[in-house]
Amino acid sequence: MNLVLTVAEIVAPVFLLAGVGFVWVKLGIEFRIRFVTHLAMTLAVPCLIFTALMKTDIEPAALTAVSLASIAAYAVVTVILWMTLAALRLDRRTFLAPLIFGNTGNLGLPLALFAFGETGLAFAVVIFAIMLLISFTFGVWLVSGGGSVVKALTDPVAIATVLGALFLWQGWSTPRFLTNTLELIGQLTIPLMLITLGVALARLKPANLGQAFWLSLLKAAVCMGVAAGFGLWFDLAPIPFAVLVLQVGTPVAVTNYMLAEKYGADADAVAGLVVVSTLMSVALLPLLLAVVI
Repeated sequence: MNLVLTVAEIVAPVFLLAGVGFVWVKLGIEFRIRFVTHLAMTLAVPCLIFTALMKTDIEPAALTAVSLASIAAYAVVTVILWMTLAALRLDRRTFLAPLIFGNTGNLGLPLALFAFGETGLAFAVVIFAIMLLISFTFGVWLVSGGGSVVKALTDPVAIATVLGALFLWQGWSTPRFLTNTLELIGQLTIPLMLITLGVALARLKPANLGQAFWLSLLKAAVCMGVAAGFGLWFDLAPIPFAVLVLQVGTPVAVTNYMLAEKYGADADAVAGLVVVSTLMSVALLPLLLAVVI
């Protein structure tokens, strides 16, 4: 019973805040999702990443191990899903990126924070930043045939990650007044991203829900299994191991739908994946947390 209550306390705020966004839209109240997303990704998220890394007491070696495990996990997940979609004769341009890149921001960051505190958040932001770098290059290339490495490396999230890692490595810190300011801005991240997730789900028009169901199961099994395998391979401690599996195994991110719509892939099919995998995570993520806590 205590375990059930613990897991409920972790996941309830996540889905309640997403529910706020969902109800907000259904009530017909204006919500400018592009503005809020831009605010979060260019200001709030970089501040959160920078301060989380700068203030963490985690050894740089542990963060390095998590980074390498994340890169290896995403690489192997990509190969497995690429071959699977080829065998099933499904359009890789539509389905591959959504199946690889999960919602490590909207869902992964708050769950890591609520489940494992500031230590878990520090590991989670590193995996989140790695995922963004890969998705802004390889992911965009998959959907559009383009993708810019320079653009990804000059993104505020990438810059914040590099600066945070540098401050962590050198033991530096910003003046207290600046740290307080950056922390306040960073605290916008989690509520903004969760409410925005609910808004986005309320506006999606999903299609092919049967196909989306088994593809979502495939994503969860492959991503969590591969992440767990590399967590063991790199001999990660319990918290980074759990955060790695959680982050890599998060459901399909809404940004995949936006990219599909922008570049002419099957956006309605991707919307189905977003909705079904997110609803499925209501059951899967508590089960995962119950195992790793």
